[in-house]
Amino acid sequence: MAKEKEMGISREMGMSREMGSSNGGGGHLYIQTNEVKNAIIHYRRSANGTLTEVERVATRGAGSGTFKPISGQSSAPNSFEGAGSVILSPDHRFLFATNGGDNSVSSFAVDEQGRLKLIDTKPTGTAVEGKSGTAKSLAFSPSKGMLYVVHSFGPDHIRLMSVSTDGKLTPRMERYTANTPEKPHRVPTMGVLSPDEKFFLVGTTFDLPIAISGTYPDGSPILWVPGPNGKPVSVASNAPDPDGIVVFSVNANGTLGDPSFQDGGGGSPFYIAFLHNRPDTFIIGYAVGDGVSLARIDEDGRIGVDKVVPINTRRGAIAELCWLSVSPDDRVVYATVFGYSDVTTFHIDGPEIKVAKDPACPEVQGDGTFRALCGDVSSGPSDNWVTPDGAFFYQIYGNASKLVGYATKPDGSLEEVTSVAIPYNSPEGLAGF
Repeated sequence: MAKEKEMGISREMGMSREMGSSNGGGGHLYIQTNEVKNAIIHYRRSANGTLTEVERVATRGAGSGTFKPISGQSSAPNSFEGAGSVILSPDHRFLFATNGGDNSVSSFAVDEQGRLKLIDTKPTGTAVEGKSGTAKSLAFSPSKGMLYVVHSFGPDHIRLMSVSTDGKLTPRMERYTANTPEKPHRVPTMGVLSPDEKFFLVGTTFDLPIAISGTYPDGSPILWVPGPNGKPVSVASNAPDPDGIVVFSVNANGTLGDPSFQDGGGGSPFYIAFLHNRPDTFIIGYAVGDGVSLARIDEDGRIGVDKVVPINTRRGAIAELCWLSVSPDDRVVYATVFGYSDVTTFHIDGPEIKVAKDPACPEVQGDGTFRALCGDVSSGPSDNWVTPDGAFFYQIYGNASKLVGYATKPDGSLEEVTSVAIPYNSPEGLAGF
């Protein structure tokens, strides 16, 4: 009886938190600084979308600072070419964050006012090599109490942690790779669980990171390298080999089965976002394919991908369309275009997806020190987040030292309503309720 009462209280708390985030009363937003002494910044989100900093809570782990391990640059935005470095448990009781500098993960308790209390910080088990580690993306299985941690560099790309009922972390021995025998240096971007928690999907961006392929004398990245037959091949994943999305089955105990390397549908299938109301359907954002597509997964873990719907690349390819958020009603996709310093929106209409606004907001200027793959000077927008009621959208612009909030419009356009200062170049991850 006591246990049933406790469960009832827990459900009521979860319901009240969800209601509080969607009834016009505002909510909470979290970002990690990714500074060498890493911390989570907690913002109170008002009913009109403005942000007020509440607290900064140390993770007791290390970020990479302004250093970008993927390219070896001493200072650049989007350090790990990844997404999902800060996540909340579905009931909003816990927040988890990667510490990419030292390859560790931190867990926090979230109270009813959204305030954080550090519970635990544990190493992922993947050793740090060179100036920084590369732990960067998280997915949590509440039914199995398992946390999945993706790293940029392998071969041990994916490590597991058990999560206790009080949020403590226990690193596990299992390790998994996104590499193939022919591609020993692949760079995954993120991992996501299917809504039924039966499959773990991993997106990728490079088959060979720029830190290895190198740069030309002018500093631009080398994107084509000699292949096995001497002919040049792209360093981008899934281009041309159709193996850019890695699908693992999830076992009853939360461990993973053997990987299946499947066609992601376009160059560098960076981001995977499942729809809220169609659990077999997801959106893919392509860093090199310069667009998005609708995809589906069947009960055996096989995926099928529709044709890529591109943005206008008048400013030059590669646009590096990377991060996605899907509106709660599954009608709008918000896509961050890293190379262009702005956001493009798409409308979903049943089985079809089309461009809504390109761009959806004015370009946000950086300090002029960073150039994207297309050659444009960029402010390096990265992780984004849309509120549970769909009314507001938030975007990190690392090279501009800004976190910008927008009001969403029915036609897909975005109107700026708030902007707060964040650390230069380093911040990663957005999560909230």
